[in-house]
Amino acid sequence: MKILGAELYILPVDLRIPLKFGDQTLTSVKCARVKVLSEAKDGTVTEGWGETPLSVAWVWPSSLDYEQRESRLIEFSVSIARSFVESNEEGHPFELGVRFISESLEELRRAHNAIYHEQEELPHLAALVAFSAFDLASYDAYGKLCSRPVFELFGPDFLVKDLSEYLDSESVFKGKYPSDYLVKPVQKIPVWHLVGGLDPISTDELTGNEPRDEYPVLLRDWVRRDGLKCLKVKLRGTDWGWDFERMKKIGDIALQEGVQWLSADFNCTVNDPEYVNAMLDSIAADCPETFKKILYVEQPFPYELKDNQIDVHSVANRKPLYLDESAHDWTYVKLGMSLGWNGVALKTCKTLTGAILSLCWAKENGMGLMVQDLTNPMLAQIPHVLLAAHAGTIMGVESNGMQFYPDASLPEERVHPGIYRRREGILDMTTIDGPGFGYRIQEIERELPPPLSSDI
Repeated sequence: MKILGAELYILPVDLRIPLKFGDQTLTSVKCARVKVLSEAKDGTVTEGWGETPLSVAWVWPSSLDYEQRESRLIEFSVSIARSFVESNEEGHPFELGVRFISESLEELRRAHNAIYHEQEELPHLAALVAFSAFDLASYDAYGKLCSRPVFELFGPDFLVKDLSEYLDSESVFKGKYPSDYLVKPVQKIPVWHLVGGLDPISTDELTGNEPRDEYPVLLRDWVRRDGLKCLKVKLRGTDWGWDFERMKKIGDIALQEGVQWLSADFNCTVNDPEYVNAMLDSIAADCPETFKKILYVEQPFPYELKDNQIDVHSVANRKPLYLDESAHDWTYVKLGMSLGWNGVALKTCKTLTGAILSLCWAKENGMGLMVQDLTNPMLAQIPHVLLAAHAGTIMGVESNGMQFYPDASLPEERVHPGIYRRREGILDMTTIDGPGFGYRIQEIERELPPPLSSDI
């Protein structure tokens, strides 16, 4: 196919409760929604849709003013819209995505940073997130042109080249395609709840400023309402005593409420593996039942893996250790494995193209997989849960949009209730149906603002 045009919409969303990323606190987010027009060789034209939160606090941790970072990221998204159409490339969206990421995206980022040369550079991770909505939209359009769901488009019937063409010509991938690494999806998958660093877990932590609405506030109430079995715990990574007590308290609730699994997310704030080792060893000694429930540890160490090549074998020997923010693409996953990491968290917000390549490399090399949330609301939730269903993760999918901005997705929820509300600890994807991502977008009654950028 060929991309004929693109429109970029910016949808602002306010959080119901604050969400802490490392040392930054998020109270609102702007989501980029993209519509592309694509044309097949026979002249058939169709539209595709993609969306991602431009979660600046996560993609661009910095002391630079938040509004400046957000404004620049939106400006960068506009430049992608123009470049994506003007590239005039033809092919499968996987091929288009690989070429754009490896060639055009970095050129755009350098040009953007040259304009703002007196300010901090827009990071590669931020650039990937900005492009991801365009990448997703191209897959949705292609699926509609082929009358097939997106995750049926990764075999030799659709792709001209095998994986060895994309993964440094590694011979092990000769004759293999992404479809060889995907699993047959189930309609219902376990869902993880995020226990944020600012979330009250007991009544003595209430401040009186909590929202007064129909949704729970305390952790125990969330567990009971949604039947939760998996809790992801945000830790500080800079306050050992606080982190230990936090895991201990949440572990006690997990034991009392029948929660089966925990994960520990240190949010890239740790520099010494001994911090994590001491934490895990102390939990094992003092709270052995809680230790048993820890399924994996997520990204304790700094974002930029190439600049922070820390040997983490000692941590990974205690519990599976998963890359997240550092896993920009499969080459970083490969580097991570050499340093001791034994799993990787995939995210559609880093592009579906990149997630598929990382998935294939990781599975071929025996690494575990998880699909993590970027608090995906609205359309962004659908490719996110579909990736998890097809990836074969260690345990389901993380999904926390219903915690932090549940009302943002009400129009989408009316069509797909099972993926915007968690019940009995699962998400139910039975309503996702049709070609592309199966959004059923014609049934979703959402008014969009005027496009910020349009080449349609």
